[in-house]
Amino acid sequence: MKPVAFDYERAGNLEEAVALLRRADAGAKLVSGGQSLGPMLNLRLVRPELLIDVRRLQSLRRVEESDDRILFGAALTHAEFEDGEVPDPTGGLMRHVAGGIAYRAVRNRGTIGGSLAHADPAADWLSALTAVDAAVQVRSQAGERVICLSDFVLGAFTTALAEDEMIEAVAVPRLSAASAWGYHKICRKAGEFADAIGAVVVDPERRYCRVVMGAVDGPPVLLEEMAEALAAGGAEAGLAKLDAAVEVALPEAAPAARQLHAVAVRRAIGQVYGR
Repeated sequence: MKPVAFDYERAGNLEEAVALLRRADAGAKLVSGGQSLGPMLNLRLVRPELLIDVRRLQSLRRVEESDDRILFGAALTHAEFEDGEVPDPTGGLMRHVAGGIAYRAVRNRGTIGGSLAHADPAADWLSALTAVDAAVQVRSQAGERVICLSDFVLGAFTTALAEDEMIEAVAVPRLSAASAWGYHKICRKAGEFADAIGAVVVDPERRYCRVVMGAVDGPPVLLEEMAEALAAGGAEAGLAKLDAAVEVALPEAAPAARQLHAVAVRRAIGQVYGR
């Protein structure tokens, strides 16, 4: 199949992009890498009246460093993170995750902001950036606002973005030198969508510990009680809570699916503690 007919505009700057979004009145889609949008257009799962091209906007490709975080423009590609062309405030987690997204051809064009806006539950950035408590900076003609990633995704392919808003940047906190992370996903083969994701970040210097279970039917799940046990008692204490936490989080899932998610989280914890 091919897309339905649509108009095309290349925005000259961010202000023009949000103005076009506003004027289109929910009939527009932004395109940068197009690695998710392209197939959806061809299958006619989306039928926009207007495509707004924002790939060349330099304001969406900026990197701004501060003492406690780095702000990444939404149009930075997965490959730029994978290749170390931008700094990594997470001690290697972002570079590791970027290198495992789909295939290199996809990573060359796909963008971090596009992935988050698409909100596919199986997407790597969604789980990994939830684990580090990242936030998205969004823009409309009314101004800017910042949304924690754990509040940004409302459901599968559903976000807190208003129709006239776009992701401008992603703010990622700096992990301390004492931090450790684990990230494990289970796929049928390399490059395919994940069946289960486990992401764990432990930063004792910041008194921070988060355990995330991704590739579920909706937003990534925060296993908060398990994270508390992990922070207080280490790997054994955390793992003792694992099976019960997964069962509570996925009450309607098949036993085999729950087992996959438990394995993904267990292996992520193993990476943190060298198990």
